Amino acid sequence: MTTVIAHWSHDNRKRAESILASYPERRSAIMPLLYVASLEHDYVTSDAMRDVAALIGITPVQVQSVASFYTMFKRSRVGDYLVSVCTSISCYLVGADDVLSAVENLVEGGRDDAGEDASISVEHVECLGACGGAPAVQVNYELIEGVTPEKAEALIGWLRATSPEVVLADEMQQLFGGRRSFDWGPSEAEGATRPLPAFGPYGSARECR
Repeated sequence: MTTVIAHWSHDNRKRAESILASYPERRSAIMPLLYVASLEHDYVTSDAMRDVAALIGITPVQVQSVASFYTMFKRSRVGDYLVSVCTSISCYLVGADDVLSAVENLVEGGRDDAGEDASISVEHVECLGACGGAPAVQVNYELIEGVTPEKAEALIGWLRATSPEVVLADEMQQLFGGRRSFDWGPSEAEGATRPLPAFGPYGSARECR
């Protein structure tokens, strides 16, 4: 197995081995392996999909069918910080388009675009499951609720000024959020380190210090 991904980093090879050992059917590991491949290649490149296909014994086209269905698997380069603004009906009715415009106006290239040196990418997304706290925004899949256009502009300024290694929902909610859809419960210590959901075993999460 290691010969298939000999070019991967040591840590990502170990993660892939651990993931494969957790599934009786290797092809069931496709989604977690795509996360690790995204860490290795920066996004789900053609090479990444070929690597995953070889690891689990299916074709690259089959891997692509999964990677293209789930929007968290990016198939082109994004910035270090992926800002996702919900524009579904609950968020739209309370000003999500204004929040999206505020972010786009500050980010070079606007929506769904990041050049080689871009640190921030913007996208509009469907429901984030936080309708009661609309408008909802995510940074690297870490949620912020009750965001106004002014707070969205402040968020972009903060990302640029501080370049946080870890983005944490609780911290950003306190700084830039408003009304929540529900009580979040205990604070979480780990946040996202890359424009991927924060999963410790997959290497995309770290404790915020």
